[in-house]
Amino acid sequence: MTLPTLPPGEVRELVSRGARLIDIRGRDEFARAHAADSENHPLDTLSAIGGEGPVVFLCRSGMRTGANQARLAQCHDGEAYCLEGGLEAWRKAGYPVEEDRSQPLELMRQVQIAAGSLVLLGVLLGFAVSPAWFGLSAFVGAGLAFAGISGWCGMAQLLALMPWNRPAAA
Repeated sequence: MTLPTLPPGEVRELVSRGARLIDIRGRDEFARAHAADSENHPLDTLSAIGGEGPVVFLCRSGMRTGANQARLAQCHDGEAYCLEGGLEAWRKAGYPVEEDRSQPLELMRQVQIAAGSLVLLGVLLGFAVSPAWFGLSAFVGAGLAFAGISGWCGMAQLLALMPWNRPAAA
């Protein structure tokens, strides 16, 4: 089953009439930026969305909602839609987005930055110092392949333990 996809203007109209925005991104992504008045129900823990009235699911770009439409359709008994273009389109249309830049970058962005930097470093050192440094790039590439196949990323686990990713003390 697929859900109808609506552009930001139509979603804004639905929200003004009581529809709920359901953001399916991870808690770390939601904490950094989200559509005003949206609710966070991460995809990996998503179950039934209670309440009456229509819901509109969104993610960052629309890719996650598009790829998981059948699952999302099963989460709400009433009308359900997906926001075309996700939070990026919502922001581009000029609708309110709450941002907290004091929150750390999303964990997957941190993985991308770290992995890309290590691969680049391995290549540069491989050419400039010793071909043995190409092994660093191979190691990181193997780790990324393993993460994609298994669904477990050691680099993400390690980065999650870093001080900047820990909740602030109350």
